[in-house]
Amino acid sequence: MKIVVLDGYTENPGDLSWGDMEALGELTVYDRTSLTDMQEVIDRIGDAEAVITNKTPLPKEVFDACPNIKYVGVLATGYNVVDVDTAKAKGIPVCNIPTYGTAAVGQFAIALLLEICHHIGHHDKAVHEGRWESNPDWCFWDYPLIELADKTMGIIGFGRIGQATGRIAKALGMKVIANDEYPNDSGKEIAEYVSREELFAQADVIALHCPLFPSTQGIINKENIAKMKDGVIILNNSRGPLIVEEDLRDALNSGKVAAAGLDVVSTEPIKGDNPLLQAKNCIITPHISWAPKESRQRLMDIAVEDLKAFVAGNPINVVNK
Repeated sequence: MKIVVLDGYTENPGDLSWGDMEALGELTVYDRTSLTDMQEVIDRIGDAEAVITNKTPLPKEVFDACPNIKYVGVLATGYNVVDVDTAKAKGIPVCNIPTYGTAAVGQFAIALLLEICHHIGHHDKAVHEGRWESNPDWCFWDYPLIELADKTMGIIGFGRIGQATGRIAKALGMKVIANDEYPNDSGKEIAEYVSREELFAQADVIALHCPLFPSTQGIINKENIAKMKDGVIILNNSRGPLIVEEDLRDALNSGKVAAAGLDVVSTEPIKGDNPLLQAKNCIITPHISWAPKESRQRLMDIAVEDLKAFVAGNPINVVNK
């Protein structure tokens, strides 16, 4: 079986092994493939039967031009880069990686919050620049420092990752409230389920862990920000388009929102004219919540298991049944 990985670098920049996948067939791994030149995508797939992608698009024209494709594996949970309907019509299973980064993404959401509360990076830099050495007092801080105990964390989207974030917030002494269409028993052990309106009104910190649906796109907008507490903190390491970026910029610059910690933006890589680059108190990281080595190894292992199951005639994690 010929296997082609179209964009393997972010999953494996050299610290993991493709060996287990290579054992399943004739493997070709490209670090990157064009996101816009579909002829390059078609040429690289050629007569391969198994195609593995992370962010390289697989539209209808690619499937039509590569009739030998029998399997598509997505090196991510989201699979919007693949025309799953065309794949289904052609009898091609599209398999994703559903739960590999739960702990890492929950941990990162809290890391963003703790950086907002303490500005550790800034103060470390200040010390190395000599400001503590020359300070007239025995300590100094350049930003208000925030204690989280007894504050309220509101989490929108309370599935596995939302609950992971909630457990850490609870361990920090925070009260946790959550909004989700499907409350469950494990969630009730961590948080009180509330309506979205109640969450906006009560939360000191709002963390987004919901999928991107029409009902959630632009959920952080000027109308909803107006319902929030003055000085609210907003975290997003779920999907960039959950936020209307111009509205969040304006709220940050006015002080209505005290700070934001973001690992995702509307267009990635970020564009130089993104309004959030002109916002005060806005931490932006380059979509790395998922990327600890342990998490990427788990992703690799599941990708191999997905392909093994297909070869055995019993595909798993199929998103286009």
